[in-house]
Amino acid sequence: MRERLMVALDVENGEQALNMRDSLGAAVGWLKVGLRLFVAEGPGLVRQLKSTHRIFLDLKFHDIPNTVAQAVESAGGLGVDMVNVHAGGGASMLRAAAEAKKAFPALKLIAVTVLTSDPMPADRAHSLALERAMLARECGLDGVVCSVHEVETIKKACGQDFLTVTPGIRWGGQDRQDQQRVAGPDDAVRAGSDFLVIGRPILHAADPSAAAAEALAMMSGAIGELSE
Repeated sequence: MRERLMVALDVENGEQALNMRDSLGAAVGWLKVGLRLFVAEGPGLVRQLKSTHRIFLDLKFHDIPNTVAQAVESAGGLGVDMVNVHAGGGASMLRAAAEAKKAFPALKLIAVTVLTSDPMPADRAHSLALERAMLARECGLDGVVCSVHEVETIKKACGQDFLTVTPGIRWGGQDRQDQQRVAGPDDAVRAGSDFLVIGRPILHAADPSAAAAEALAMMSGAIGELSE
């Protein structure tokens, strides 16, 4: 399960990020670096984090095709394991990103479908996420970011090998904050999510390592149910 859990390092600076990494240790396989931390610290911190964990660089590239292709090349050169673009950029941008990714066979390229914080009606979010996932598949990407609630439909349409990365993970009555379409770690696993992104429920916990362990236990429990 540790290889399916991504902890979002949405913290202020490199010192806090490294402290959180050390606190979590080997119990977590992936760390996610987003806009806040990358803008504050840049590639140097990513390289430090990469020395101990797999890295998902979550910058949601969304620009003209040439610019996005160059950004994907830079991410590949940095050595990250996963990077994302925004599917709203359209087919030409997605194809350019997929072409650039070919130089880095181990790099996973995924597309954001609909943000889990978007307040649009659930049925509209569902249909748009599916539409964008199918476009991403057609354009040669490895998977998408979507909410847990869209995973099953996307897997049916795009295949079980098409990756689904799901943020918006909450459990035990935790505050949703700005998230709209949420689900627990166990429900995410049951739905077929390949990777779960968890940020504030771990980062803001009194004991982050214990919170991560709780999420992992729920994930493992769901796997056990599915195998019965």
